[in-house]
Amino acid sequence: MLIYLHGFRSSPSSFKARWLQDRMSTLGYAAEFLCPALPASPKAAIAQILQDCSPGAADTLVGSSLGGCYATHLAERLGCRAVLLNPSTRPAASLSKYLGVQTLYHDPATTFVLQPHHLDELATLQTPRITRPERYFLIAATGDEVLDWRDMVAFYQGARQQVIEGSDHGLSDFADYADEVLRFAGYLPA
Repeated sequence: MLIYLHGFRSSPSSFKARWLQDRMSTLGYAAEFLCPALPASPKAAIAQILQDCSPGAADTLVGSSLGGCYATHLAERLGCRAVLLNPSTRPAASLSKYLGVQTLYHDPATTFVLQPHHLDELATLQTPRITRPERYFLIAATGDEVLDWRDMVAFYQGARQQVIEGSDHGLSDFADYADEVLRFAGYLPA
């Protein structure tokens, strides 16, 4: 199973989620792709992933931004693989400036409230360091305008890493790298 975990203010409608879903379908693995709509509460998001997706050690989590924090937490907890796309390594700190009412990028009519207790939940989910780097594949863009790629590279030291010169936080050129994600997950030959 390939489980895509979207970022803060994102959704299953994100470009990367839709691209992976379409590519998995083209490869004949449509039933192997999941992308849950995650709630604002990190604690509730983890509970929902565990309930709805039941990830196991044979699965690969693909986490974008805040979803990268969730993917790392779950990879450490469950022993599965994780691909991190411009992941947030210190989400409680980076999201503190977004307290209050937020809108979704792909559905501006949908709002949610980021509350201080959500930051506390993030702090408890944050992985201090990865224990088995071989389970991880980091894709980080030097042009990320939201998070510092150097923090990502340092946090995932020892893991497979693809540092993209330029690009942006949303990885608008993700299609150029997506097959590497699928190779790492075992859906394409090495």
